[in-house]
Amino acid sequence: MPGRIVVLISGSGTNMQALAAACERGSVPGEVVAVVADRKCDGLELADRLGLESDLVEFESFKKREDWSAALRDRVRSYEPDLVVSAGFMRILAPVFVDAFSPRLINLHPALLPAFAGAHGVRDALAHGVKVTGSTVHFVDHLVDHGPILLQEAVRVHEDDTIDTLHQRIKEVEHRLLPEACRLILEDKVRIEGTRARVHG
Repeated sequence: MPGRIVVLISGSGTNMQALAAACERGSVPGEVVAVVADRKCDGLELADRLGLESDLVEFESFKKREDWSAALRDRVRSYEPDLVVSAGFMRILAPVFVDAFSPRLINLHPALLPAFAGAHGVRDALAHGVKVTGSTVHFVDHLVDHGPILLQEAVRVHEDDTIDTLHQRIKEVEHRLLPEACRLILEDKVRIEGTRARVHG
């Protein structure tokens, strides 16, 4: 039976689309059963066009962050996910949410963690003058862009790169890396040992 995947988004949803396509091809033994956003965004419209269940738990509709976090947890839990994927989700996930889905909760970050954590990983890497950056898929814990790293892939920085051109090349990597991470987890090939995520088999 395919694993049930819920994808959290805040923006364009291209990684969600790549993951859904990989599921359709059979490259990932799963199905995107819901796409949940914290704001109205292009990704929700894309999910609708793809025929995916879409949902909105709008942050601005809640007076307290704690109430929004609990509502998000309850909404995601209603889809009975086997895996929850944060893919361009621009809110910090509170412990009440993380604890509900860990260790089946992963995040995609556009830099080679632990370098350039935070909301501006691409901008910060470029500003720092690094020659190589990339993408990371990691398990989510209570700290921001922290937790055992599952997969990483490097992307070379060009001298004439802008934030947009560099981010586009990183996204091309992410569109491969995220489905592969989901496949490994759903095929039960990942073991978390302390601060490390190890792939077996």
